[in-house]
Amino acid sequence: MKSVSTQEDIDRESKRIINALYGDVSDFRVNQTFQIPEKGPREAWDVQVNFMLDALKYTVDLEIQEKDGHVTSARLIDTMTPL
Repeated sequence: MKSVSTQEDIDRESKRIINALYGDVSDFRVNQTFQIPEKGPREAWDVQVNFMLDALKYTVDLEIQEKDGHVTSARLIDTMTPL
């Protein structure tokens, strides 16, 4: 796997991970990105993404390791019907 160190890498890997977990989604976007740990040398990324699937809006939180792109956590935060 590739190193994940730039915003483009984060976008690419997040999309790949969501497609692997949920299948073909639409309106995918990275909502927020934070480094882990907050201070000191970065080890991973905490990434929140939004996407649409079957007329529902999903929000998912991912933890992606910087050195190899492995996902150590994927957590569904919210599912809602858009207004």
